[in-house]
Formats: sequence, structure tokens, C-alpha cells
Amino acid sequence: MARYVYDFADGTKDMKDLLGGKGANLAEMTRLGLPVPPGFVISTDACRAYLTEGREPDGLSGEITEHLRRVEQAMGRRLGDDRDPLLLSVRSGGKFSMPGMMETILDIGLTDVTVEALAAAAHDHRFAWDCYRRLICMFGSTVEGIPDREFEDALATLRRDVGAASDPELSAEDLRGLVEVYKKIFHEHTGRDFPQDPAAQLADAVLAVFRSWNTERARLYRRAEHIPDDLGTAVTVMAMVYGNRGPRSGTGVAFTRDPATGARGVYGDYLSNAQGEDVVAGIRDTIPLQRLADLDRRSFEQLLAAMDVLESRYRDLCDVEFTVEDGRLYLLQTRVGKRTAAAAFTIAAALVDEGVIDMDEALRRVDGDRLAQLMFPRFDLTGAPAPIAHGVAASPGAASGRAVFDSGRAAAAT
Repeated sequence: MARYVYDFADGTKDMKDLLGGKGANLAEMTRLGLPVPPGFVISTDACRAYLTEGREPDGLSGEITEHLRRVEQAMGRRLGDDRDPLLLSVRSGGKFSMPGMMETILDIGLTDVTVEALAAAAHDHRFAWDCYRRLICMFGSTVEGIPDREFEDALATLRRDVGAASDPELSAEDLRGLVEVYKKIFHEHTGRDFPQDPAAQLADAVLAVFRSWNTERARLYRRAEHIPDDLGTAVTVMAMVYGNRGPRSGTGVAFTRDPATGARGVYGDYLSNAQGEDVVAGIRDTIPLQRLADLDRRSFEQLLAAMDVLESRYRDLCDVEFTVEDGRLYLLQTRVGKRTAAAAFTIAAALVDEGVIDMDEALRRVDGDRLAQLMFPRFDLTGAPAPIAHGVAASPGAASGRAVFDSGRAAAAT
């Protein structure tokens, strides 16, 4: 019978075809002894089998159960336990990075029973109810296709009603009430109550991530990036660590070099008392990564040391997603980072000067397309004009035109 599931310790960074980029890199970080939560990867083979046959492949459920037991043993917690429950994250991860295109579900395992157990074990009711409302939102939108806006509007209404300027100002009772509102939204759209079986939550989440390979936005991204449609995605299942566990916790993204210029230094963003999806969603303002040194010097220095290890191993700019839980650092993802054309030339030259790569490899890392990007017209900033907004460039140079906010309108306007 085909094997579909691999522990992190079973893989290496060279197994991207099977484990996806995220899973292979988590395996590599585990082998390097870096602080990675325990977990396992469901292979791209399983995804392709599911998408081809329209059902879960034979034997997959049993393998997931077997590897879940190992995670439970490593963490000393059990999924669905009514005293100190294990929670899981379920993330997509294809061979090639597709940032923001596919799905993630956090806090798998929370139910009406286990949320109370988590609150008691953590001595923090607000934290537990915050996790539960996040699960219902992510599960509802990813597994059941409920529009995100439904949950966002309910959260905005609550904040307005109680006078909270931001999510962390909501109390445990506020969040408990929000969970009930989210449950009603779930029932209105599905005709069912939110699932109270943690194992069923996990199974549904895995299949939803498989299906996310074929969403419209994922297909459009692959077409634009010339990524084949038949690769499928792996699914990474990992023990949850909590960036939303209070002021000594947080989440962020770090780069071993500046992806805009290629310069060495400390670059990235950090968000205190938050989970990783908060950074991606942009629902709260982040702070520069350097500020983490003031908030938690020990975690900051551990992160810098880990970044040095990763850049040495990958011999390139790396980006790293991390969480700090109550002063303890965990690495959740790494990959060779994207960069501007200018940064590509700067980094390649710097790595030659540092003796990391030779000139032939440096030349292979840059190409005519990137050189051409440096020749596009740019805004003249000599007069220090005041920008109306900041963002991440999706194309080189400067341009003018009418703004649209979804791909359909953009296609219609061309």
C-alpha cells in the first residue's frame, strides 16, 4: 500500500516534490535542531489521488491517526482531551511557494468542551475563547465556503458595540458571545451545528486544503507563475503554538537580508499577542522586527542565531515565519525568499564576496528579465513627494491608471 504521511524527522529540504516546500523545509529545520513544533506532512501523492478519484485515498486515515499519536506523545497532550487538549494547525504547501493563494486552518480540536479545558489549563479564558472564534471563522470559510465578510462584520459590530479599538481589547465574555454569533453564521450557511468531533474537524480540514489547490485564485497564480497544475499540494499538520497568549507572545516574519535592497541587517515585522494569520491579513499594524529586541531580548537573539543557521544551510536569502509563545521561540516555516531585481544582484554579489557561492552560481541566480526590470521608469523621489499609500510591488517600475480591486475587473479593463 502506498505511503502518504511523513513525520518531520523523515524528510529533508530536497523532498519538495513529495512533501511540498513548506513540509520539506520544516523537515530540514527539524534535522538542524531548530525549535520546530512536532508535526507531520501528508504528501502531494495523497492530494493528487484525492483530486483524481474524488475521495480520500485508501489507508490515509489510518496513517494520519498513527502519526497524530506520535505528536500527542511528543507534546504530552491529546486531541480532544477534556483537561489539557492538543490543538493542531493544518496548512497547505505545494512544491513551489504560492503566498496567500491556498488555505490554512488553526486551532483544530476546539469544541464547546475543550475550549473550557484549554481555558483552565492555560489559566486564561480570554485566550481560549479567542482561539475558538478563530477556528470557527477559518473552518467556516475554508471548509464550508462561508464568505469571510460574514465573520468580519460580526467582529466589527462587536468591537463597535463594546467600544474596543482593537481585537486585544475584547474581553473573555465578549469573545464567548462572539463564538455564539459565529456558530449561528455557520448554521445559517450549512444547516448544521459547528462540528464537535476534533478528529472530524481534522479530516475535513485536510480535504479542504486538498481542494484549495484548484481554487480560481490558485489556478490564476499558477498560470502567471508558470507552475504546472498537476503537482498538487502537501498538507502540513503541526501542534499549535500560540502567539495570542498574552503580551509575552506574538508572531512575525523575518528576512535574513533586506528583500528590497539586498542589504544585510534585521528585517521583518512582528505583531504582539497575535496568531500568524493576523500578520498576513493585515488587520492590525505590525511593528519593525528590531522592536522585538526591546520586548523579548532572548527570543530575538535566538531568532537571529536561527536565521544565520538557515542562510548558511540554504546559501541564500531566507524568510522565516515564527511565533513566540510566552517567551519561547518556535519556527513555523522557512523558504528561500523572494526579492526585487535590485536585491537579486546585490545578494548574488555579496554571497560571492563572502565565499558562500562562486561566480558561476551567482550568474545563474540573475537573468536578463531581472536586468530589464532595473531599466523600467521609476518615480522621481528627489523632491520627497508625499505618498498616499505604501505596499509591496507586484511589478517593476512606475505606472499610472485606474485602480481595481479584484482579478475579474482587472481582466475586463484590459
